[in-house]
Amino acid sequence: MNIQWFPGHMLETQKLLLKSAAKVDAILEILDARVPRASENPLVEKLCKNKARLKILNKTDLADPDITTLWVDYLNKKPNVHAIAITATDKSLASGVLAYCREHMHRNRARKLKLLVVGIPNTGKSTLLNTLAGKKIARTGNVPAITRHQQRTSLKNNIDIYDTPGILWPVIAPRQRAYALAVSGAISDTAVDYQDIAFFAAGFLIQRYPELLLSRYSFLDSLPGDETELMERIGAARGCLKPGGLINYQKAGEILIRDLRAGKIGRISIETPYDEEKNSEKDPIL
Repeated sequence: MNIQWFPGHMLETQKLLLKSAAKVDAILEILDARVPRASENPLVEKLCKNKARLKILNKTDLADPDITTLWVDYLNKKPNVHAIAITATDKSLASGVLAYCREHMHRNRARKLKLLVVGIPNTGKSTLLNTLAGKKIARTGNVPAITRHQQRTSLKNNIDIYDTPGILWPVIAPRQRAYALAVSGAISDTAVDYQDIAFFAAGFLIQRYPELLLSRYSFLDSLPGDETELMERIGAARGCLKPGGLINYQKAGEILIRDLRAGKIGRISIETPYDEEKNSEKDPIL
């Protein structure tokens, strides 16, 4: 499945980011800690060629903590990159982002430190900005593409931070990356098929997190043999039936995906650094 979801404002945002990047001291790239590789936008590599960059793995409260630690260690071994893991709603963790920037980002100390926040939709850019500002100054929500225009906010300690709309790229491939983003909620639900991505999620959960599945769904007296069996058992237990008693896979898929995104199944990471290395040999990002 290659997903195409590229609202018109995203093209304008690309142009805006290219101009804005030249005027700031550092770029804060917000990633989803559950899918750090999939939530990296290739455009950021172009933006950051000569800029200090901090990769922020957000939503750690939803991600597998052990795998998040692996990701931070992995990313910190890359040249010219520093990674930090946070939950944007936690002020103590969010403040660590500014503390790092003040200490490590080189700039003219006679003027404000200027930071540009970038990332794909629904990674928590605006939530982080609201937490740092101590008040609601940017719209947030559990759907992608809430922010539509660049916003500048002056923070304490002589810092200006710029929030930008989330942008994807026109065709999201390879297949595994598209599925990972769709499951995480980075892509509008109008552009994906719940049944399709739910089958992907079901197979993944059976393989990687069987104990969490059994704990969440008490009607599972044993681990399903495959994703079809899991979907059928969810559908039967939750009343997702069509006339004649047939399973409504669409409705069963919606239940599974909503539970996963909300963290009701548990703290889950869809990617590990080892998956990234393996898949990058077979499925180039661009």
